Amino acid sequence: MADPSNAVRLHRVLRAPAERVYKAFLDPDALCRWLPPHGFLGRIDRIDPREGGSYHMTFTNFGTGHSHSFESKFIELVPDQFIRISDTFDAPGWSANTTKTISLQTVSCGTAIEIYHEGLPEVIPAEMCYLGWQESLLQLASLVEANIP
Repeated sequence: MADPSNAVRLHRVLRAPAERVYKAFLDPDALCRWLPPHGFLGRIDRIDPREGGSYHMTFTNFGTGHSHSFESKFIELVPDQFIRISDTFDAPGWSANTTKTISLQTVSCGTAIEIYHEGLPEVIPAEMCYLGWQESLLQLASLVEANIP
């Protein structure tokens, strides 16, 4: 079993259909818009959005210009319901066993999203990862909740 002190769990309800939320995890422009926490820019270097495929992303600290990159592999995809991703960081010494499990459930007002992110590298304290995810989820809500005709 994974070390629970090296993991975060999040829950949020979004006023958007599950298919729009799911799409935001597979679309490169959407990922760059919502995934990087506040103060970071995101860049997708390559993406193959299918089960067994992956994407390579770089987060750059806007203030300092420092960057870190990672490869995210789509382990399991169930359209509009479930995503399991494993991450491998490019930096030496960072954990290669990071896994994100994202569950989507249609509810009366939109979509409930559950995220379990485990195997965090020591250089990312769980509380900082949790804070980053909260910021990312606010940006995700801003993107997917907009209902523009």
